[in-house]
Amino acid sequence: MKKPSFIIGKKQIILAGMTLILGVAVYVNYAFSATGNQLKKTSKFDNQAANYGDTQLVSNDAEDYFAQARIDRMTSRDEAVETLKNIMNGGDTTEEEQSVASEDAAALSGAIETESTVENLIKAAGFEDCVVYLDGNNANIVVKSDGLLESEAAQIKDILLAQVDVANENIRIFDVQ
Repeated sequence: MKKPSFIIGKKQIILAGMTLILGVAVYVNYAFSATGNQLKKTSKFDNQAANYGDTQLVSNDAEDYFAQARIDRMTSRDEAVETLKNIMNGGDTTEEEQSVASEDAAALSGAIETESTVENLIKAAGFEDCVVYLDGNNANIVVKSDGLLESEAAQIKDILLAQVDVANENIRIFDVQ
């Protein structure tokens, strides 16, 4: 008797994508019907002239933001680790699939360690709190500040580039009050 395996295949990925598209369609339908066939305007999109490298205010409730951001990041990482464990411990996985899963696990572990290191270095530089998100070639940093100066943004960028090889145009720094 064959054991059921928990391998994510093409069919499951396609099904997940179609479910996501369906969810987006339902949300858009709800947004249009709730506002009389017009989407709500928010203050986030009023500023049409955005420059790369500029800082922007994310939220006024910084304590909750940083706590929730860490919880969300930890939850998503735990899910990724669980998926990789299922792939590696699956009964009918090939050696190639297990090799790829182990490489992904090592990359995830490295990203977690690097994010933690960068966060600690930014805090050591005098910032009260921060959260770092590394995703392949992109880096997003959210810092608690009462208005980030260009010199402070440059200092944060230097700290990041000392630890990670990321292109300048792929680095975003946000400040939260």
